[in-house]
Amino acid sequence: MFPNSYPRSFFLILALFLSGSIARSGDRSENRSGQPVRNVLFLIADDLKASVLGCYGDEICKTPHLDALAETSMVFERAYCQGTWCQPSRQSLMHSRYAGNTGPTLGKHLIDQGFYSARVGKIFHMRVPGDIIDGTDGNDVANTWTEKFNCQGQEAHTPGLYRLLNQNIETRALENRQSTRMPFRMFASVESDGDGSEQPDWKAAGKTVELLRKHGKGDQPFFIATGFVRPHYPSVAPASYFEDYPIEKIPFPEVPEGDLDDIPKMGKSGTTSESSGIAKYPENIKQMWSDYYATVTFMDEQLGKVMAELDRQGLRDSTLVIFTSDHGYHLGEHHFWQKSKFHEDVTRVPLLVSAPGFESGRTMALAELMDIYPTACDLLGVPVPDSVQGESLQPVLADSSARVREAAFSLDQKKGHFIRTDDWAYMRYKDGSEELYDMKNDPEQFTNLAGDSDQAGKKAEMSELMDGKVDRVKK
Repeated sequence: MFPNSYPRSFFLILALFLSGSIARSGDRSENRSGQPVRNVLFLIADDLKASVLGCYGDEICKTPHLDALAETSMVFERAYCQGTWCQPSRQSLMHSRYAGNTGPTLGKHLIDQGFYSARVGKIFHMRVPGDIIDGTDGNDVANTWTEKFNCQGQEAHTPGLYRLLNQNIETRALENRQSTRMPFRMFASVESDGDGSEQPDWKAAGKTVELLRKHGKGDQPFFIATGFVRPHYPSVAPASYFEDYPIEKIPFPEVPEGDLDDIPKMGKSGTTSESSGIAKYPENIKQMWSDYYATVTFMDEQLGKVMAELDRQGLRDSTLVIFTSDHGYHLGEHHFWQKSKFHEDVTRVPLLVSAPGFESGRTMALAELMDIYPTACDLLGVPVPDSVQGESLQPVLADSSARVREAAFSLDQKKGHFIRTDDWAYMRYKDGSEELYDMKNDPEQFTNLAGDSDQAGKKAEMSELMDGKVDRVKK
């Protein structure tokens, strides 16, 4: 049946039986269809919360291309970032380390294995809008890439209708717009007068299409990493994308009376509705959601161009496609805004893994962004460096009920740590304060049970589990 590959397949199956995982070797491995997983297309959005995608249950936001990708993917319902803002999350993902930059990045490792490696847009941390306006590299790691391409844009300076929602400003004037390093830049949006071709994500999609045409049929396998900057603030997209989201269709985020009363000081630090001023303009909270949705839809359309080209080039049967985000985002939940929190809106991220030869589906298995690195290596049949701390998700791709970890872990070097199990979320801050949530009965995290004597045992259990993760960070 397999005259040319039978001996190799036999030993791969034997290794899987003996070790419980695909053998890690220097040869390309064959998956269950017999088709080699040859290439990797890695796609990442910026500040994208999982819950706003159609494939994760949002009934308002239009994400047809991501929904289509989800139909061919294993959709991870419980994937979590390790850093709660861009720089640490992206460094962690690309090194597969909880903290620090020990070992080769994923791109560097694949170059060493004979791959072409390209970056398009934001993969490591870039200041948005600063590095996007300047067209500069940010915190890029140069040896990760054979080639790299920045995607410049004007951001809040884009001609069009500008809003600064925490100040209730709306104008077409180009002067005095909140931009790089300015305190209210996260509340800015622009309904652009352009057709979208001036936007960084349009340019990122176009360059990725070029690379797929150039490298898709060559002898050298590729790792192409494309980073979209939307929906990261400022919310900029062509004006037509905002038309689908009139604020009359946008519900207010549910925030019970006194919701912040049981959250410790370190859990509340950062931007809130009161501190930012947007609480004075409640309708603008809905407008923030509308503007965020518009940029998600614009980003989704650019991703659709990339996926269409992958299909045109006949590469879907040989290319591992991974889509995710660096972290989630608060849009008024708990009166919080932005990121750098340990609540579910920030730590939970979308993760779609479309692997040739593996069935699509949905899984409740816990996953960390660090797991992307060893998963790609396993499916490509290349060795996993000793520096890698993530776990391969290959067993979950083969069986959606499989598990590779009992908990997901996030950290903030200044604030503390977070751990998530199937039914519980626990946060412990540097000052000793805590939050504990029953995620089965309180998924919105409205009731902090850290001080509930009835849950003292559960809190101790979660704290001990966290200690084990903290010890691993230090290794």
